[in-house]
Amino acid sequence: MKDKGNQKHLTLSDRINIEKGLNNSDSFAEISRCIQKDPTTVSKEVRRNVRIKEHKGYGNIPCEANRDKHNPCGIMHVCGDQECTRICRLCHKFRCSDICKAYQPQQCAKLLKAPYVCNGCGKKVSCMMEKRIYSSKYADDRYRELLVSSREGINQTPESIQRMNDILTPLIKNGQSIAHIYATHADELKCSRRTTYAYIDAGVFDVRNIDLRRKVKYKKRKKPTETGSKDRKYRIDHNYEDFRLWIERHPDAGIVEMDCVEGNKKGKKALLTFTFRRTTLMLIFLLESQTRNEVHRVFDWLEEQMGTKAFRKLFEVILTDGGAEFSDREYLEASTIQGQRTTVFYCDPYSFWQKGCCEKNHEYIRYVRAKGKTFDDLTQEKADLLANHINSTKRDSLNGLSPFKLSQLLLDEKLLSVMNYHEIMPDDVMLTPELLK
Repeated sequence: MKDKGNQKHLTLSDRINIEKGLNNSDSFAEISRCIQKDPTTVSKEVRRNVRIKEHKGYGNIPCEANRDKHNPCGIMHVCGDQECTRICRLCHKFRCSDICKAYQPQQCAKLLKAPYVCNGCGKKVSCMMEKRIYSSKYADDRYRELLVSSREGINQTPESIQRMNDILTPLIKNGQSIAHIYATHADELKCSRRTTYAYIDAGVFDVRNIDLRRKVKYKKRKKPTETGSKDRKYRIDHNYEDFRLWIERHPDAGIVEMDCVEGNKKGKKALLTFTFRRTTLMLIFLLESQTRNEVHRVFDWLEEQMGTKAFRKLFEVILTDGGAEFSDREYLEASTIQGQRTTVFYCDPYSFWQKGCCEKNHEYIRYVRAKGKTFDDLTQEKADLLANHINSTKRDSLNGLSPFKLSQLLLDEKLLSVMNYHEIMPDDVMLTPELLK
């Protein structure tokens, strides 16, 4: 009998091994033996999570009309210039893909068969055709989003919802509790109490939370929060769904995830972190207090040191949570000189996975300073030391490179210079509490 593997979901480690195998031009069978899965699982994973990258350079993108080298396209005057004597495909003034209605991008025949992607192709750099790439990080992000979205919504038919509504609405309006109703109608409702509460909260039935006596009885807050419900206007058009739509329109944008790492309740200081998704490089700033003014100070300092132009390029879009210290969006986005310096979006409440890159980086901070410990004894110099050791740690997700090394290739070198960051030798990297002692 054929071994079907362990029948569990693929992990990020499995996907990294798949990407490495594809980069090495290994077959699906070889990759499947490495991760102990069936070859069809690898095949489905790769085809399901292909990421298309269009050619961004100059010149014409190959057209299907030019596939036959002995009888190439001879169309002329597509641009409207009747005096032009050049064939349109040889013109350097316009691209066929921009002006020709008959243009059809040429598809690589190799992509019609395994491995269906360009990862291990030797012509990947110079090829002008549309590229299909498998990225382990992109695939894992899609998997986790699907894991959540597949469980959203209402798993009921309209008839069953109406039947539940007919039972619940009159009884609740008579003052009966959910516990009381379930004591006599559990078999008819055919779902758990928690699900019923969720349906009522979502407005599925004719009754609302206000009709539930205990649901609307909350204790008065002992300490008012810095940002109340009246201040939530800053999130309008800047929620996570708006972020996803923005990224679809700007697929090559550099995304920076921002967050605060808190110490214990007795301490005042906190760490403000910026994580560049493309390289996982993390900037760490020590805040004297977890307030808006301290975050404003860091933004203004960065723009002053980097220059507005470089700041806009590096911090094109920032994704953060709804913490009170980040609620002054207009100030964070506005340049101290003129115009806009960045665009800020906010994750959904209790959805830390939406900025998982910085959350993963925070694990390295906790290796050195455990949760529940104070940051009051730290200085910015120690925060820089911590950042240097974390950014010098080589990662499997970066194919064995460190965030520092990758940032030297992909980010503005001025950033590392301004932050006074330097690479720690591999054998000298320390991620234990002794680092800051």
